[in-house]
Amino acid sequence: MATEYIAGVDEVGRGPLAGPVVTGAVILDPNNPIEGLADSKKLSEKRREQLEPIIKANALAWSLGRCEPAEIDEINILQATLLAMKRAVEGLEITPTHALVDGNKAPDLACPVTTIIKGDQKEQCIAAASILAKVARDREMVKMDKQYPGYGLAKHKGYPTKQHQQALMDLGVTEIHRKSFKPVKMALS
Repeated sequence: MATEYIAGVDEVGRGPLAGPVVTGAVILDPNNPIEGLADSKKLSEKRREQLEPIIKANALAWSLGRCEPAEIDEINILQATLLAMKRAVEGLEITPTHALVDGNKAPDLACPVTTIIKGDQKEQCIAAASILAKVARDREMVKMDKQYPGYGLAKHKGYPTKQHQQALMDLGVTEIHRKSFKPVKMALS
């Protein structure tokens, strides 16, 4: 019987006004389970940071995909998310035989895809993908905070908080902002 390679796929960063949408794809090793995997939103930042190297060390394969703000503006956030998912899966060192994708929309992949609403709470491989994507995106937003001071990116990670929306009005729109998103459009006009 052929070996099954199930890739869990999840995204982080659909809602923010700034930065990329980042996706993770992870094929876990069934003989090497990882304790404590859960939906990245339900874990503390510290716990996600602890799990990230464990996932990378113990998974059979992992990969990250992304779409930049300009791509998001060009093709819309849903299409950008699906494209980033495709990039993550195509970046895996092992070709998956099946992909389990968080949510209700499937990216166009070479293997069969099953979408699972709240999949990051139901499937370990999706939880692992969500943790890798969240840690990577959060780290990037902390770096961007140093490049673009005053927006509070390290704190809110680009989400549309009152502080972020006020900073858009006061400081203007940067190249890392998604110009097709309403609060950014308003700041531009």
